[in-house]
Amino acid sequence: MEIGCVWLRRIRFRPTSLASPSPPIPSSPTRPEPTSLIFPTPLRISSSRRRSLSAATASSSSPNPLVPADLDFYFEEGINGTQAPTKSSKVLLKGMTYSELEEWVQSRGFRPGQALMLWKRLYGDDIWAHHSDELEGLNKDFKKMLSENAELKALTLKEIITASDGTRKNLWLVLASGYLLALVENMGIDCETHRRFQILFTLEDGLMIETVVIPCENGRNRNTVCVSSQVGCAMNCQFCYTGRMGLTRHLTAAEIVEQAVFARRLLTTEVGHISNVVFMGMGEPLHNIDNVIKAADIMVHDQGLHFSPRKVTVSTSGLVPQLKRFLQESNCALAVSLNATTDEVRNWIMPINRKYELDLLLQTLREELRLKRNYKVLFEYVMLAGVNDRKISCMILSLDDNIVIKTELIEDARRLVELVQGIPCKINLISFNPHSGSQFRPTSEKKIIEFRNRLAEAGCVVFLRLSRGDDQMAACGQLGKPGALQAPVLRVPEKFRTAMELSARFFGKL
Repeated sequence: MEIGCVWLRRIRFRPTSLASPSPPIPSSPTRPEPTSLIFPTPLRISSSRRRSLSAATASSSSPNPLVPADLDFYFEEGINGTQAPTKSSKVLLKGMTYSELEEWVQSRGFRPGQALMLWKRLYGDDIWAHHSDELEGLNKDFKKMLSENAELKALTLKEIITASDGTRKNLWLVLASGYLLALVENMGIDCETHRRFQILFTLEDGLMIETVVIPCENGRNRNTVCVSSQVGCAMNCQFCYTGRMGLTRHLTAAEIVEQAVFARRLLTTEVGHISNVVFMGMGEPLHNIDNVIKAADIMVHDQGLHFSPRKVTVSTSGLVPQLKRFLQESNCALAVSLNATTDEVRNWIMPINRKYELDLLLQTLREELRLKRNYKVLFEYVMLAGVNDRKISCMILSLDDNIVIKTELIEDARRLVELVQGIPCKINLISFNPHSGSQFRPTSEKKIIEFRNRLAEAGCVVFLRLSRGDDQMAACGQLGKPGALQAPVLRVPEKFRTAMELSARFFGKL
């Protein structure tokens, strides 16, 4: 499908100290029924407070930098830009790397050693300082300078929500506009999770975003924080509730790092050491690659948060040029959201595949991973009934006994094994979490296990993630709140319509 033009809504916000806001999400986890819309033509918006903007396609002389060149996206009202505009004269320290912080401290007339002491109090020594009065041990004049010229935190805590299975929803107000989602999945960690902490953060004017902490309770020290990288998302993956939102803007490095800082500050006492970070929240991380790489570098610094690079995982839907850059510049782990074994299916459920097809994506991984030692990519595969879990029937004839045996093979499992050949990898099968307005249904648990067994028999390393936290819309793919203007629902390919209709009837009776 060729893109025509993209229409954005711009709204003038009241200025805040660090960022511009966007519409608030309700404190209740209940989600209203969304309106699933297909936009056959660009949606035009007129208002005394809003101005319609058009961003042309690849042929335009000034394309919108937030929009992949050949895809249709409709944005939530918000800021037309990549970063949050700032008004405060104070410097936000969380957005600096250590070398940048050291240079800034020296520019204020203080020794480099003071920068290291400050860095440790921001990120290490179990302090995670948010206020100047928490900077114990620093020079008095240095503390005074910091209180006058620096801001130590980018988020403000609002509340913590827990699902009935123990999943807690922590809602934060980021100094950012819009909603932040966490697509929470404890990727690559084979453990039982009985709680999930979803943290709500608040802006000065009441706007909110979400981050999720996922404890592991089988005795392993593998607690995970799932962070977001954008306000909304431009990828429009059809199975993702957050994808309905469209993209407002990128998060800054400070806003990303602060999610991990708050997680440790708030929940270390209750759940133990938080050792893992997954960039699987709202947004496509590699679409915001500059800030994501910078945030990851801050997280792995050995004098600060000191996450192991292999325990910081950045997920992508498959932006190939940015994926190459990430593998070349970062030692952190990579997850690729695959979700289909053919271009036909992936073009439908993940429109980014129309620009970067499976062959290109997988060949790029093969080439780049040859240059990295002891490195495995994680393939994520959300199981969608009748879409990417299909079987074929076949007849097997035994010549010795003249016996005909009818059997079924999972075609998608077979193709998945073939696709990942030559790529050092692990595969994470994820149960789809239904949401209001969704046209997809989850694969049955029995069939997911059968799918997993087929992969394991072929020699693949495979994990299985079943749903948790979905009663509070806190499960993977359920977070966020689309507005009245939503990204388009794409047409279901003809060959899948019958399967989708049967699946909908079956689940409608449950």
